[in-house]
Amino acid sequence: MIRIFFSAPGWAEYQPFLPAALKAAGIEAEIVTEAPEPASIDYILYAPSSLLQDFAPFTRAKAVMSLWAGVERIVGNQSLTQPLTRMVDHGLTESMVEYVTGHVLRHHLGMDRHILNPGHIWDPTCPPLARQRPVTFLGNGELGLACARALQALNFPVKTWGRSEKSIEGIASHHGPEGLAPALAGAQIVVTLLPNTPQTHDILSAQTLALTAPGAVIINPGRGPLIDDQALLAALDSGQISHATLDVFRIEPLPQDHPFWAHPRVTITPHIAADTRAMTASDVVAENIRRSEAGLPLLHLVDRNRGY
Repeated sequence: MIRIFFSAPGWAEYQPFLPAALKAAGIEAEIVTEAPEPASIDYILYAPSSLLQDFAPFTRAKAVMSLWAGVERIVGNQSLTQPLTRMVDHGLTESMVEYVTGHVLRHHLGMDRHILNPGHIWDPTCPPLARQRPVTFLGNGELGLACARALQALNFPVKTWGRSEKSIEGIASHHGPEGLAPALAGAQIVVTLLPNTPQTHDILSAQTLALTAPGAVIINPGRGPLIDDQALLAALDSGQISHATLDVFRIEPLPQDHPFWAHPRVTITPHIAADTRAMTASDVVAENIRRSEAGLPLLHLVDRNRGY
């Protein structure tokens, strides 16, 4: 029987699902929420908000499996020498697609104009068709590509950008520093779904925001440090960016005195675009442990050099 250390908040949420998922995968396991004998643990289920910081005593652990999609808070831990996986969960992907699609349609259709209309202004201006509204995704991984496909199905012209070259059937894809300008050129809506790495910090800066179509909209459900806050505020004030819908921030919760709260063209959502759901995440964990025990490669293995 293998021993699994659940080192993350929310065990009560996982308790109805994780044992059942492991059993369905043919895995006999004991799940513990404390590890007085670290050398007896085979797998660690982890969240970066856990108190566990020293992985060195877990000499038998075959993998540390993060329950979060982002691993920037753990990937640099020098004591973590075990293989590290990140959470790629279809429930998380579904919720991100719903969030991004909802807010893209909100801005495309100009819904705020009618929902927030204290002056009772009768404005029968119709929006353009989706096919006339170019959308660029910064990030073409699992989440970015799923969202891009959903918008493409609604006839939005979609481009993507990623750090490394990637051929995506039916979607114009750009990569590397030289590909950023053509990816952003003419974009009326930009969605950021990149990981937080030194190479992606402030990828939306004064220079890159200026590449978008005048009056473009920014939607950031990815990571707070992807955007230079001061550059975004300046672009909003100049009209280069007409609105920003932000779900993630450099400091969370967003401090009450941050200028984003008071800006009339900023929408703040409290990091709710996508979350790991215990029901679906348990299936992912069980499958990865099954693969490990069968001698197969782990899914969603983190590349320490790239940071995700």
